[in-house]
Amino acid sequence: MAYQKRTLEELNVMDDFLFSALASDRYVGAPFCRVLLSALLQRSIGKIRVVAQHAVPGSSPAYRGIRMDVQVEEFENCSGKEKEMVVNVYDLEPHLQKRENLARHNRFYQAKIDSRYMSSGEDDFSILPNLYVITITDFDPFGENYMMYTVQNHCLEVPSMKYEDGVQFVYFYTRGQKGGSQELQELLRYLQNSTEQNVRNETIRKIHGFVNQVKVSPEVKQEYMTFEHYVWLRRQEAAQETQVENILEFLGDLGDVSDDLKKRLEDEDDMKKLRKWCKLAARAKSIQEFQVQLDDAEN
Repeated sequence: MAYQKRTLEELNVMDDFLFSALASDRYVGAPFCRVLLSALLQRSIGKIRVVAQHAVPGSSPAYRGIRMDVQVEEFENCSGKEKEMVVNVYDLEPHLQKRENLARHNRFYQAKIDSRYMSSGEDDFSILPNLYVITITDFDPFGENYMMYTVQNHCLEVPSMKYEDGVQFVYFYTRGQKGGSQELQELLRYLQNSTEQNVRNETIRKIHGFVNQVKVSPEVKQEYMTFEHYVWLRRQEAAQETQVENILEFLGDLGDVSDDLKKRLEDEDDMKKLRKWCKLAARAKSIQEFQVQLDDAEN
């Protein structure tokens, strides 16, 4: 399917670019995250600091790092201390593409995030802030049709026993029908389809105001033009790579493909030619026949 470009005005809050633009905006970033978190978690959110598109490298080049869409740190004044302490960390991630092993994906993220709050040699684990890994999807991650799935560690032998590790995974399903309030359902619908028609309450009206403010920003418009061009180029490259792989697979059934022929295929960036060559490779009886047809097509 061909990639369909969308204008900035057509983006929804769930789209990566707009979500990051809202969170990173110097004027609406913190208010947007505070209102959104408060509405999702149904509690007040205090003083926060927002970091959009935050990269956390692996502990060495051999280990994978992570990239968080939005990280929010919530502060409180601690008794007997002048310095404010981070008490809650929120990792906010919209997912529009279905991901296998989403639970294990989030387990990895949780481990990497926690490691940032422990210095080398520190042995007082009570300083770790509470961590909320919040995933918003337009697909049902667990197949139970709930708007909200809250996951915490607990003891299997003694279910009533509290296990205070400070970690909570919260999954929001924008099309869910069960387990939430009307207000939550309306918010989730708006995040997926961020139009004026889906502004159903005062909380959503505030968020919609932030959205409108960001969408008219000249800086955001310029960034989106660059972003869209980059996405288009990457999709073009991926499509070209797929065509070349298909050609090489057809030819590989006929014998060994020379380095020169492989380079010729990989250097071609005309999609029309690659599609034509793919058909030639599928019908060819030998690599030599394909090369002759290739040369004839070029002349």
